[in-house]
Amino acid sequence: MTVKHTSLARQPVSPWVKRFSALLPRHSRVLDVACGQGRHALFLASMGHRVEAVDRDVAATGALREVDGVSVTVCDLESEDWPYVERCFDAVIVTNYLFRPLLPKLIRSLDRGGLLIYETFMVGNELFGSPRNPDFLLRENELLDLIDGHLDPLAFEQGDVFEPRRAKVQRLCARNP
Repeated sequence: MTVKHTSLARQPVSPWVKRFSALLPRHSRVLDVACGQGRHALFLASMGHRVEAVDRDVAATGALREVDGVSVTVCDLESEDWPYVERCFDAVIVTNYLFRPLLPKLIRSLDRGGLLIYETFMVGNELFGSPRNPDFLLRENELLDLIDGHLDPLAFEQGDVFEPRRAKVQRLCARNP
C-alpha cells in the first residue's frame, strides 16, 4: 500500500537533508535514525530510496509501516543493542537527536562512499527553547571533532537558524572515504 507522505509528515523536510540527499544515487539504502513520524523517511522513499526508519516510539512510526520503500524498526537506541551491526547504508540521516555513544556506530554503519547527514541542536539553543539540557546540545565544532579521522567533511555549519523556528544548530554532511 502506498501512503501519501503529505498525510503523515507534519513537519517540513529539513533543507539540509534535502540539499545533501540530492547527492545520493537512486535506490540508495538510507538509515533514518530517531525518525519520529518519519518526515525524512517519507521524503527519501518518495525519491526512490530504500529507507530503514528506526525510533523507540511505536505510535509515531506506526503509519510508516504502510509506506512502500520504508522498513521500520522499533528500538530504544539508548538502552538496546544497535540493530544494524551487520548492515551498512549509503546514507545515515539524523536530525534533532543526540546520543553521543551512538556516533561511532553511525559511522561504522556507513558503506564506503556513504554519507552522514546530521543536523541537531547545539549549546546556545537553551536561549530559544528546548532542548536545554547540555546532554542534548552539541558543543562548538563537536560534530567535526567526532568524525575527525573517520569521515571526510563535505559541508559544516553551526549557528542560528530562523526556520522553522529560531534555534542554534550544528549541521554536517560527511562522506565515508
